[in-house]
Amino acid sequence: MNLVEQRRAIRHLLDEHNPADAMAGYFAFYHGDNKTTLRPYPPDAPRAQGYVCLSQTGMDLFRPLATMRLPLADLTTSAAIIHQAIPPDTAVILAVPDQYEPLLTALFDVQTVETYLLLSLHYTRFEPLINVLISQDMGANGLPRFVIRDRQRDNILVASAGLNWQTPHFAELSVNTHPDYRRQGYGRSVVAAMANHLLNNGRTPLYLVADNNAASLEVARQVGFTDTLHRQLIIQGISRPTVQT
Repeated sequence: MNLVEQRRAIRHLLDEHNPADAMAGYFAFYHGDNKTTLRPYPPDAPRAQGYVCLSQTGMDLFRPLATMRLPLADLTTSAAIIHQAIPPDTAVILAVPDQYEPLLTALFDVQTVETYLLLSLHYTRFEPLINVLISQDMGANGLPRFVIRDRQRDNILVASAGLNWQTPHFAELSVNTHPDYRRQGYGRSVVAAMANHLLNNGRTPLYLVADNNAASLEVARQVGFTDTLHRQLIIQGISRPTVQT
């Protein structure tokens, strides 16, 4: 099966209108073809039971990012999907729903686990902020970003809000504020500018924030983001050999 056929085989496993499936949907359907390896299961079935997607990203040049959907009610099949897609002793970064953790900790030697809250912004909860210091340019990934620079300090980048990825329905924001300018509202301003841009273009802004990052969570809430109650895990690990019985 080619990539187009593989994508067709897994499409029923993802709801592109559901924020909980948005990130997995991006990597399965919209990430660059030359940076995407799809492993549907069974491999040649026109309608897959599950899949793993391995993506080359800027997150790590040597370890692929693995996203997936598995039939967790059938752990034997779920394990088979993992083993088919990720050979033993392969280092990966896994981005998965939190309910996948027990299975993945059994199949991988886990190095780190981070829990992220997925926040979403509905247009009815958003009030635009006006900040004349904000300008728009383009991030390294070719997607728009909104920035504030300090013209009095060698044009230093004070704050920026960019996009990690976008689909026709959603986009995930990223924000960075220079340490010298934190707690002054700059982060909130650029996030609001990006949110306004996305809403005007028909996309729902998403914000993925570590559960222990209180400052970033507060910025999102000030702009109007609310918790979807979906929890995303980022797991760094190495796949274990298959146990022979």
